[in-house]
Amino acid sequence: MKIIGRIMELADDEAERLLAQVLAEFHGRHQRLVAFLEERAEAVRHLLLTDRPLSAARRLLIGSHFTQEYALESAALFNPSIVWHPRQDGLPAGTRRFILSLRATGEGHVSSVGFRTGTIDAGGTIALTAATGFVTAPRAVADSRYEKPLFLRKLAELGIVDGLVDLVFDGLADHFTLGDLEAALGQASRQQRLRRKVWEPFANSILALARANYEIECEPGSDISERVLFPYSPAETNGIEDARFVRFEEPDGVVRYYGTCTAFDGSVMLPEFLATDDFVRFKVSTLNGAEIANKGFALFPRRIRGAYAMLSRQDGENIYLMESDMLHFWHSKRLVLRPTHPWEFIQVGNCGSPIETPRGWLVLTHGVGPMRKYSIGAALLDLDDPARVIGRLREPLLSPDENERAGYVPNVVYSCGGLLHEGLLVIPYSMSDYATTFATVPLDDVLAAMTA
Repeated sequence: MKIIGRIMELADDEAERLLAQVLAEFHGRHQRLVAFLEERAEAVRHLLLTDRPLSAARRLLIGSHFTQEYALESAALFNPSIVWHPRQDGLPAGTRRFILSLRATGEGHVSSVGFRTGTIDAGGTIALTAATGFVTAPRAVADSRYEKPLFLRKLAELGIVDGLVDLVFDGLADHFTLGDLEAALGQASRQQRLRRKVWEPFANSILALARANYEIECEPGSDISERVLFPYSPAETNGIEDARFVRFEEPDGVVRYYGTCTAFDGSVMLPEFLATDDFVRFKVSTLNGAEIANKGFALFPRRIRGAYAMLSRQDGENIYLMESDMLHFWHSKRLVLRPTHPWEFIQVGNCGSPIETPRGWLVLTHGVGPMRKYSIGAALLDLDDPARVIGRLREPLLSPDENERAGYVPNVVYSCGGLLHEGLLVIPYSMSDYATTFATVPLDDVLAAMTA
């Protein structure tokens, strides 16, 4: 209010002069700058003390005082995963287009998920499309709807199952918005007149779950390098980390892109689930169940024996297999891999979703050894029973060389997912948590090096 008050004291010509200075300095650095400043001014309009009409210049000047630049990738651009692009038109024979997701880290070590695109030709040559240098912030989808049965089950998983739940949800439709939920909570509060110390924790828990399950939409016509999944919910205050995307195909042929990532609020890690058809609109959901703990979840690209399957590392040391009939709920696990060789004695984890080959599920792994050195290995799981390991590399597939050892976290190579193209295993990977590059190797060479 003090800031707005100071701006309101300016003469009209002074406000116009100051705005012209702002626009001259920043207009080339951003897209839709004027529209964004209008949005920011609207967001603080309730702080105005009178209904006095504002000139366009004064509105935009107010908006500029509540705006700051944030460089998403100023600290690092790392931990990539790769999937085939939904569009493969206009390419030469043997060439395919991919989407690369990356963990972008900026000021304050806040992480978000950024994107790049590129192609791989028949000979394995990788070409990245240059980024435009702009970012368009996604918008929360105001009319995003929740499925009541799914929401109630998530409440039950959190232990919120008393009679107040029925009071709030009985009047809601099977699909409801956040606004509908807030109205239902308000009505129930007025009806019950419960003590604040009873009602507020209950209502806040429901709203926290709703805000952790949201939908956002990027600018449809934007370049993919301009799209970003930036922290939005309270659980993501300190960042969204290490997205592992996978192109998932249902038995009926329907394809969706799913991803797992980790939300961090500064003290608690919360696994999250991403879903999109086009990398424009994303649905972000919580994962629930007794086995949702720690980080590093990676979904298989299809169902196995009718069930969804996912790799995990709940104990921070070993790789497990989880199976479920619902994407959002996971209640059991089986041990698959544990540290066995010296380069992975501290811990093993997955490097993205398993890759299906005729010989089995190829799993890229990471291992941590002496001096906290991270290397990338590989294992092969049975196609019908992925809990059965049928092959494993004794030595790392990839270790940091002298050019890759210095960075934000030294001595690390790490990936969140690779893919196969024309018999070639393509591995995007990060170098010591600051930058990203690619490695390729014939799949047959990897399989031949595995021991039973």
